Amino acid sequence: MNKKPLILGIESSCDETAASLITESHNGKPEVLSNIISSQIDIHKEYGGVVPELAARSHIEKIDWIVKKAIDESGKKIEEIDAIASTAGPGLIVCLSVGLSFGKAFAKTLDKPFIAVNHLEGHALSPKINSELNYPYLLLLISGGHSQFLNVINFGKYRRLGTTIDDALGEAFDKTAKLLGIEFPGGPQIEILAQKGDPNKFDLPKPILNKGGCNLSFAGLKTAVLKISKNIKNDQEKYDLAASFQKTIEQILFKKTKIAFNEFEKQSNPKRKILVVAGGVAANKNIRSMLKNLCINEDYQSIFPPIELCGDNAAMIALVGLEKYKLKKFDDLNYPAKPRWGLDENAVFLKGAGVKL
Repeated sequence: MNKKPLILGIESSCDETAASLITESHNGKPEVLSNIISSQIDIHKEYGGVVPELAARSHIEKIDWIVKKAIDESGKKIEEIDAIASTAGPGLIVCLSVGLSFGKAFAKTLDKPFIAVNHLEGHALSPKINSELNYPYLLLLISGGHSQFLNVINFGKYRRLGTTIDDALGEAFDKTAKLLGIEFPGGPQIEILAQKGDPNKFDLPKPILNKGGCNLSFAGLKTAVLKISKNIKNDQEKYDLAASFQKTIEQILFKKTKIAFNEFEKQSNPKRKILVVAGGVAANKNIRSMLKNLCINEDYQSIFPPIELCGDNAAMIALVGLEKYKLKKFDDLNYPAKPRWGLDENAVFLKGAGVKL
């Protein structure tokens, strides 16, 4: 009986220190043996956001213990590991360097192949852990650092259809939460507060809704929330603003996803129309529900990763490592950290004042 590959994945791109071991079941499907995540919320909440130097220091302090725990919980021995996969980008370079260096040293010590992984590719493939996933598919990646529509043509082959020209969606959620006096990371709390509010109370802007294809913009919406938040008089108005923000985001994503459907179908002419939604904001239940209903109406299959795998984790990094291992796509130990590593490396950089759409 052939031994199934055993891959150690390491993730440290921002404020989660994570390690995971993954293999394949007898039928060739990914099998997560362990998935350990250490969050740094308590470290950063007093600052209202992630402080890179503190994040990197925490990674250094915890990574050895996190990797050991992942190996212990997997029930496997160190010498059984076939390759080490570490996130090389995108992310905060001081944070990326910790997991990347650890992974390289581990691979060198065990004399095993090293695999550099794109964090976004991890999100792109994460639903494969619990779902059948066939190429091509349309990916909506919505997280704290990224908001993109991508045509996933095949493993390792991506074409960007649209991206945010300013803030990422998760960032907009967190900043809105901060303006409402919610402790970092407050983004997930917006959805909870919104349940108590009137979504029609405030008419918020929907930047570039009717131009720019399926590109996105959230900075103007955030500015509008800032102005309104200065005049909030009671908790009910806070709930109303949260509900209005949630509704506006859903309306933007509804319109832009429909545009992305058209772009995807023009490029790929797929036999089966599939939308994969991944990243931390994919855990938002209202957004999930809206996108599922849109897919039903547009004859698309909607696929989401499990809630626990929407945020940053090492299982998705190990999964990419597993796919690359089977293709014998290994990397040198001098592979650099890439803080701005895009999935579609030919896509034009679209951020900053004066961007032409």
